[in-house]
Amino acid sequence: MSVLNPDSLMLGAAGGGFLVGDMLFQLVMFIILLVLLKIFAWKPIMGIMKKREQYIADEIDQAEQSNAEARKLAEEQREILKNSRQEIQTMMEEARKTADEKKEEIIAAARNEAQRLKESAKREIELEKEQAMDSVREQVASLSVLIASKVIEKELSEDDQEQLIKQYINEVGRA
Repeated sequence: MSVLNPDSLMLGAAGGGFLVGDMLFQLVMFIILLVLLKIFAWKPIMGIMKKREQYIADEIDQAEQSNAEARKLAEEQREILKNSRQEIQTMMEEARKTADEKKEEIIAAARNEAQRLKESAKREIELEKEQAMDSVREQVASLSVLIASKVIEKELSEDDQEQLIKQYINEVGRA
């Protein structure tokens, strides 16, 4: 038997074959490299990826919240606009009603004033008419007395009486 020579542990017959020791060494080094990568690189990279994932999820949530708030604000603005339009419509209707009421009050006041002026004018006309009638009565009475005194002074014929009456009527008409 021969002594084991590290060169004899080769796989393959040719001199360029693989050595089992080199393979084991490379396998162990690869495993150590994987462990080191896992400890020093993989965990920090995964932590960064988790943070990035969380950041993106938070940004999406904030965007959805902002979108929801924007929709809510838009709806509130529509409601406010709708209420404003209704208030304006109500105010316009009230203004029209007030204007109509004011118009009716003015018309009623004008009619009342016209009626009052009309009645006042009628009273003045009646008063002036009564004064004129009193004046005519006084003139008729004085003419009657004058006629009576003339009749007494002389006796008149019927023609003279008619002429005298016509003369006094003409005088009364001129007065």
